Amino acid sequence: MAETYGELRQELKSMATRLADFGRSLDVAGKEHRIATLEALMAAPDFWDDPDRAQKIIAEMNGVKSVVDTMRRLESLLQDAEVALQLAQEEDDHDLFAEANRLAEQLKSEMDEFELQLMLSGEYDKNNAILELHPGAGGTESQDWASMLLRMYTRWAEDHGYKVEVLDYLPGEEAGIKSVTLLVKGHNAYGYLKAEKGVHRLVRISPFDASGRRHTSFASVDVIPEIAEDDDSIEIRPEELRIDTYRSTGAGGQHVNTTDSAVRITHIPTGIVVTCQSERSQIQNRARAMEILKSRLAAKRREEREQELAQLRGEQKEIAWGSQIRSYVFHPYSLVKDHRTNYETSNTQAVMDGEIDPFIHAYLRWQLAREQQRENEAVRDAT
Repeated sequence: MAETYGELRQELKSMATRLADFGRSLDVAGKEHRIATLEALMAAPDFWDDPDRAQKIIAEMNGVKSVVDTMRRLESLLQDAEVALQLAQEEDDHDLFAEANRLAEQLKSEMDEFELQLMLSGEYDKNNAILELHPGAGGTESQDWASMLLRMYTRWAEDHGYKVEVLDYLPGEEAGIKSVTLLVKGHNAYGYLKAEKGVHRLVRISPFDASGRRHTSFASVDVIPEIAEDDDSIEIRPEELRIDTYRSTGAGGQHVNTTDSAVRITHIPTGIVVTCQSERSQIQNRARAMEILKSRLAAKRREEREQELAQLRGEQKEIAWGSQIRSYVFHPYSLVKDHRTNYETSNTQAVMDGEIDPFIHAYLRWQLAREQQRENEAVRDAT
């Protein structure tokens, strides 16, 4: 909170510049023209003759209008704050100055949130997310660590209004889990959770060691966007599949059904194997498994494309799967640190309770900065 008129005026000036940058990069004027065009299409008497086309137009309209409406709201907040500051200074009114400060803080918060939304502009960022957890070597220690991460992500998803479905669950022999596959359903679920892909490392005093020694455990997190079964961008031929059915295992009604309904699908050309045992029937599990398979094939295609681009750029490709992205230290001190962005916090309990937004937001900004750097280098090389 600013303490003087001059400080607050400078803050508002800085936010006005930032907002103007938003407007230029988003081409708000062009979007307003597009809204007018879409409204004319929607008003046509034959609009609903082609339902698929109509739904696409409505979806585009909602997306474009959301951006424009948000920009107009931010501009209105900025104007209100500037007026409140001007009146406060003219009348030396402390209440008006406090109101101007409040509006400025609200504006900054909403601009930060809007900036994050703009970062989620990838092809699949808006999709649901399929998240898999696998413990590393270490038996019960790592399996318990994987179950702690499961709780962390479940709490995070619930706090954000996302629905979590357990698609596949294999419990540990003594404690924890051997593997789990979650479907996190909600707008931008993948866009946010993609920040979590990689290896997560835990250092703590083991609750399973009678000697009270310190242990290091690892668990891998894989995140891919859900691709609907009717999505035609990924073609799968029946002869490429081997489909097996088996009895579901695990915790019964708590996680999966213990009937002969579980399905395992192997994609023979790539060797990708997916399983699903969460639905009540074999047909439902097969449909869900096909969605997971399409999602995995789409992810594989994207990774191959990124590798080709990296080779063309001549850069060293970062190893995404199997790389240690974050450390959680419970002993001899408390610290959670992301090794990509260097963001860290000592409040380990809050993180394990699902408060991972600062890590996700730091990753999105870090990723955006990398992409902008690459674009700048490409422009420089072209000239």
